[in-house]
Amino acid sequence: MKFKILHENTGRIRVHLMQSRMSFAQADALLYYLQSQEFITFAKVNERTCDATVKFYGCRDEVIRVLREFGYDRIQVPAEVVENSSRALNSEYQEKVVEHIVYHYARKWFLPYPIRLAYTAYKTVGFVWKGLKCLAARKIEVPVLDATAITVSMLRGDIDTAGSVMFMLGIGELLEDWTHKKSVADLAGTMALNVSNVWVKTEQGDVLLPVNKVQQGDTIVVHMGTVIPFDGIVVEGEAMVNQASLTGESVAVRKVEESAVYAGTTLEEGELTIRVKSAGGGSRYEKIVTMIEETEKLKSGLESQAEHLADRLVPYCLGGTVLTYLLTRNVTKALSVLMVDYSCALKLAMPVSVLSAIREANLHHLTVKGGKFLEAAAEADTIVFDKTGTLTKAQPTVAKVVPFNEQSADELLRIAACLEEHFPHSIARAVVQAAKAKDLVHDEMHSKVEYIVAHGIATTIGESRAIIGSAHFVFEDEKALIPEGKQELYDTLPEEYSHLYLAVDGKLAAVICIEDPLREEAEGVVGTLKKMGLKVVMMTGDSDRTARSIAARVGVDEYYSEVLPEDKAEFVEKEKALGRKVIMIGDGINDSPALSAADVGIAISDGAELAREIADITVGKDDLYQLVILRHLSECLMRRIRKNYRSIVGFNSLLIVLGVMGIIQPTTSALLHNTSTLLIGMSGMTNLLEG
Repeated sequence: MKFKILHENTGRIRVHLMQSRMSFAQADALLYYLQSQEFITFAKVNERTCDATVKFYGCRDEVIRVLREFGYDRIQVPAEVVENSSRALNSEYQEKVVEHIVYHYARKWFLPYPIRLAYTAYKTVGFVWKGLKCLAARKIEVPVLDATAITVSMLRGDIDTAGSVMFMLGIGELLEDWTHKKSVADLAGTMALNVSNVWVKTEQGDVLLPVNKVQQGDTIVVHMGTVIPFDGIVVEGEAMVNQASLTGESVAVRKVEESAVYAGTTLEEGELTIRVKSAGGGSRYEKIVTMIEETEKLKSGLESQAEHLADRLVPYCLGGTVLTYLLTRNVTKALSVLMVDYSCALKLAMPVSVLSAIREANLHHLTVKGGKFLEAAAEADTIVFDKTGTLTKAQPTVAKVVPFNEQSADELLRIAACLEEHFPHSIARAVVQAAKAKDLVHDEMHSKVEYIVAHGIATTIGESRAIIGSAHFVFEDEKALIPEGKQELYDTLPEEYSHLYLAVDGKLAAVICIEDPLREEAEGVVGTLKKMGLKVVMMTGDSDRTARSIAARVGVDEYYSEVLPEDKAEFVEKEKALGRKVIMIGDGINDSPALSAADVGIAISDGAELAREIADITVGKDDLYQLVILRHLSECLMRRIRKNYRSIVGFNSLLIVLGVMGIIQPTTSALLHNTSTLLIGMSGMTNLLEG
């Protein structure tokens, strides 16, 4: 691709693409390509100017190289990226805002007075009707104040003031609607399904196929802990399905034969065989949009307080107007109070700021499911990390297999891979990948697999019961024994690795040694979070030996080893009972109870689908520094909300005082009030961490 460098400095470059125009689809394709590069931390593409801005770390030449190699015909963009794009929405609302401004001033400057009067009177009816409906519902809220201000202006023959008030209210509604819909669209796009393969029933048995190969009418098998990828009907099995991502229900729903299941819900317990009803993803997206628009999760505490305060202030504004008239007998001064209210600005600025912050979080690969979670992230004083796949890399590897019976290491690895391939966890993927690297074919050779959360997997191979999992599960729960004469081998297992235990018929068959490398950024992230005022805790089901080593290296304040899922959740509840705000970060099914219990549950994107669905925030990039960005972003949002609140109250109070003193006229009060509301609203749409 040909391009020209417009501007650059350390870690940032802006280029202009040498093409006459850029379609929405082309802009989305370029943005997707840039965001997929590991060294690029931020990317923005402007289709109107054909410009692209990139923030990166490392070598500048790498950015130049990837830009040169880019071609629209060389990149396969997922359909949901284009479908969920908000570029068309932006263009639509930009045109609406421009039209609203042009038509207002064209009427004001070019239409004769009688026609302007008739048009303004016609528009007034709509606002009066809204105010009357509000009164009929026994509420005195913003529509009543708006209707009163416009009606009084019309009765005084001041159609310019009435028109200006309606114009500014219209602009405010357009901006709020635009920001809300864009934020919802961006959020829904990042919440789209991230399922690449699915088990399909065929005459040859269960086959793992890409989701784009699945057709309507196919029969698929969904195992515990995974996301249901399509709408369908259950044809076999019984399970508990978490539908919170679509319905907001906190309790899992029982599904049996003939039950309907929906794309994007998560299977918590059991196993289902489903006949696919719809293979498209559109319905899933629409359901997410509906859920986000209807849920109260989008509102932070400060945002809700601002809205309630806005409604409570309306009667005082009306009372202040009446009182001013009674004391001064001056309609003009009374109108100065009526023309200025805190409600419009409070109701516009707060939601816009929150939704804009959610949108900005998406730019940094953070999917935030609601404003209240940003508020909680800013106020949190305790952060709890799971170890495996969180502080350590999400790609652990099998270092060695230690046999404890007559079978070979490869055969035991093949058995382990056959069991582990059904479940989404980083260690399970490591076992499957190790078998694949050795070309070990592990066709289905067992009966139904039973998954015991945080412990392991049990199944039957032929006439033998096979189990794989933690030492606690294998030796304490299942009472497996170390074969005679193998105790010394067991005692000398390498301590630098995590261990996965495989037992057959009650006897230890193999120990799979897992190399669990620490993330390079883990120590730096933990240190930064501690400097930001957070107590950092690590909890893991691993042995004390492994946990102690990792805790010392990363510098956490506290660590707990050999814990069960309920232990993590119990710790979170205890911290909350002590008045602390808790963030929990995990990646596995076993982290789900703690993620649900925390004030903010954060899932790592490469983790289990169930963890991502339950979590309030998902880190979409393989970099823990996104947690630092999240904390900084949330703190900036809270500062902006408080600043906007002070600005709104201070400036509008000043306008009321100036109006009552007769220093400014009602028309000037209305203009300044609405202009300040618009400016604060637009300010709330700007990025918190850039510019």
